[in-house]
Amino acid sequence: MAVVIAMILIAGWVGWWYLERVKPEGQVTEAVPFTVLAGDNVDTLAARLQQEGFVEDASVFTWYVDRHGGLEIVPGYYQLRHNDHMGNVLGRLRTPPDQTFGKVTFPEGFTIQQMADRVAEAQPRLSAAAFTAAANSPTVISAYRPAGVTSLEGLLFPDTYQVSNADNEAQVVERMVTLMERVATQEDLDTKAAIVGRTPYEILIVASMIEKEAKLDEDRPKIARVIYNRLFTNMPLQIDATLLYGQPKGSSPSALRDVDTPYNTYMHLGLPPTPIANPGRASIQAALNPAPNPAPGDPICLDLKRRAQERGEPEPPCVYLYYVLANENGGHVFGASLEQHEANVQRARDLGLL
Repeated sequence: MAVVIAMILIAGWVGWWYLERVKPEGQVTEAVPFTVLAGDNVDTLAARLQQEGFVEDASVFTWYVDRHGGLEIVPGYYQLRHNDHMGNVLGRLRTPPDQTFGKVTFPEGFTIQQMADRVAEAQPRLSAAAFTAAANSPTVISAYRPAGVTSLEGLLFPDTYQVSNADNEAQVVERMVTLMERVATQEDLDTKAAIVGRTPYEILIVASMIEKEAKLDEDRPKIARVIYNRLFTNMPLQIDATLLYGQPKGSSPSALRDVDTPYNTYMHLGLPPTPIANPGRASIQAALNPAPNPAPGDPICLDLKRRAQERGEPEPPCVYLYYVLANENGGHVFGASLEQHEANVQRARDLGLL
């Protein structure tokens, strides 16, 4: 009899515990948004439902789903209520979401046109032409677009975005502009640009060139220093990536060096008129924090000094002015003189890198 009574009490307590988790105490609230993410499974979904207060116990929800026919998970935006019965939560998640969404990833260094093609590929209902039009429209405002500049090139932050079935092309562009402005604030773009002696927009132009030229993060600050040294000494930048901007895919930089465009940094001094791509955070950081020039004991400087002594000439300043590919990983070697650069170029040719 004692055992039977104990079992009845235990069963009663378990039942009460279960019911409390299936239907929590308290007034059911108004519906609030909840997002089911791409890649969610029942376990991750249950954990976030508990974290956001829609269910009392994630493990009970998982058990409940298993005992009540399972759940086909559809990413999207749902409206759920706190303190609601677990069956109602499950039922709402089984109905089509208010909005569905997909992920679109824009890699660092993509141009507006590449981004337009990517969004149309990932979301066929969206148009590449409409995306491009929005990215060249004055109606989309960026705090960093100067007066007279029509394009948002360089002002769209490359990242992975959730695009809902209610979004249009301009809304996607606006979201990308907003994220670039947030990153600019985090990196203190306005203040640090003034320290470098450039406007924030010019920093983004420099960052876009770094993005297209650098493959390794350790090279980015040195490439930034080369750019600033060339600007300071009134040397043409001679960056191949600028030649290719706006040109057909597969164009050869060497064939474009004699083609006069505003982006030909072999012909024209100074920066190109706009960014040539949309830079990521690492390239923005490099543009704001260029590497120092090589120290006097650096092999580059020692070589420069030796050559000057052999010729009986004054020792020139030892500053980064050149770079070229050095290995198959995309790393670069840097030089302070044309002579050093030509030797580095020959080594790159010998290795089959050029």
